[in-house]
Amino acid sequence: MNESRSLSSISSIAAILLFAGLCSFACKRHQTAAVPTPPPATPTPVRTAAAPTITVRADRSALTRGQSTTLTITTQNATSVTIEPGVGTVPVNGSRQVTPLSSLTYVATATGPGGSTGDSVRITVNDAPIPAATPIRAVTPGVVDTPLTLDQQIQRAMQNVLFEFDKAEIASDQISKLETAAAFLKQNPNLKFTIEGHCDEKGSEEYNLALGDRRANAVKQYLVRQGIPESRFATVSFGEERPLCHEQTDSCYQRNRRAAYTRTN
Repeated sequence: MNESRSLSSISSIAAILLFAGLCSFACKRHQTAAVPTPPPATPTPVRTAAAPTITVRADRSALTRGQSTTLTITTQNATSVTIEPGVGTVPVNGSRQVTPLSSLTYVATATGPGGSTGDSVRITVNDAPIPAATPIRAVTPGVVDTPLTLDQQIQRAMQNVLFEFDKAEIASDQISKLETAAAFLKQNPNLKFTIEGHCDEKGSEEYNLALGDRRANAVKQYLVRQGIPESRFATVSFGEERPLCHEQTDSCYQRNRRAAYTRTN
């Protein structure tokens, strides 16, 4: 009977060992099974926008103050173009006339989906020769020349400066008036003036006040560049409030678009 139990125990142990071996073999097969590797992803091509290009050229690079030059802009791959100083946004391919009052470099910047780039052009502005001062006298035939009074001299030398419609830049045909005024002011260093800016009746009151202010300051800055101390001038804008004439004609509007002088001492 003991022998039968021993045989039964041995059989049970053998069965357990056989089961454990089978489990171990199955686990090892499971662990060593190869895991399939997914194919590499195909990269999506990245499209890069072309960088813009720009050239800016001037038809004249040397001017006499009061003259104009035309800037020509040529671009590729640009959606917008700006020119500084003072010009702002311009067509991506086109031209713009400018009238610089002093030598400067215009910088043109082109912007597009591919970034931005720039080009520049230098404009040299030369002073117009100052005419020799000629004594202002009233001449009457048969009568000895009589010197003009100071008020008469001011009236002749300090003439109104006229402006084009909606402009505050000094026109080339007004330069001689300012040169005469500058020469007179140098001969009379104690005189001081208020420079008044005026407009025609077109446009709103607020707009014309701002435009008149720009006109007065344009005349002041021109005279300052001629060597007249800035302290000798004040500026004021009257907009459309003080017209010289009231007719609705081009010649009347032209007379009202002006800068005028009033003596302050």
